[in-house]
Amino acid sequence: MILRRRLPFILATLVLSLASVPALAAPGSTDPAVNRQLAAVRAVTAKYHNPAAAIADGYLPTNVCVASPDGGMGMHYVNPDRVGELDPLRPDVLLYEPTPGGPRLVGVEYLQFALVQLPGSDDWTLWFDQAPPPDGSTFAPAPTLFSRPFNGPMAGHEPGMPWHYDLHVWLWEANPDGVFSTWNPNVHCPSSE
Repeated sequence: MILRRRLPFILATLVLSLASVPALAAPGSTDPAVNRQLAAVRAVTAKYHNPAAAIADGYLPTNVCVASPDGGMGMHYVNPDRVGELDPLRPDVLLYEPTPGGPRLVGVEYLQFALVQLPGSDDWTLWFDQAPPPDGSTFAPAPTLFSRPFNGPMAGHEPGMPWHYDLHVWLWEANPDGVFSTWNPNVHCPSSE
């Protein structure tokens, strides 16, 4: 009898509590173990909603907001000391969407430079040229995190950046294309007009 009277209150409380939880389970994160890993990354990156905390922890902000017809990535705050660590709890890059109130944390990115073995060589090296390495070259396999292979190898995005692999993780802005999609249609850059 008491349960029947309290059931509407319990259901309303449950609905309200779920509505206040930021979206995490977007397409591409159906594995419970991966969702636990992503929840841990959310917990350690929550402090970076304040960009000053990111800068204090060694992340260097860029002023360029990256977007394409497929969506945005936002501005990249890169921690050069973390690049290549492949530690899920220490992302290499924080992704921020520019807003009138300041940068808004939307995701993280992991970055690994791609080693290449040139024909006739036993050594592995970085390839800095925008053009692919010569025919017969072999790239080291793509790393994985969250049971996902990184994207790449791809040419550097700016002068002096070697070929690399990367993995975007949309933890703070839901992505209809999936948690691990490169572009997020919900992330926008200011118009350059």
